[in-house]
Amino acid sequence: MTNTNAFAIEVHGTPAGLVVGGHGGYTFFASDWAFKELDRRVFRHVRHAERAAAQVLAGKPLARSR
Repeated sequence: MTNTNAFAIEVHGTPAGLVVGGHGGYTFFASDWAFKELDRRVFRHVRHAERAAAQVLAGKPLARSR
């Protein structure tokens, strides 16, 4: 059995991307160009990436990353 740290991020049925865990946090890889501003951004927790993707979809400004 393998231990993977990759999670799909979906917002209201829209695939936003994947986050992959590594040293220093979770890196977001956008699967839809609408989420391009999140591409390669690092988040401390998966839920932070989910929240950011929801903000992007809602057209709200993003908080600065750590």
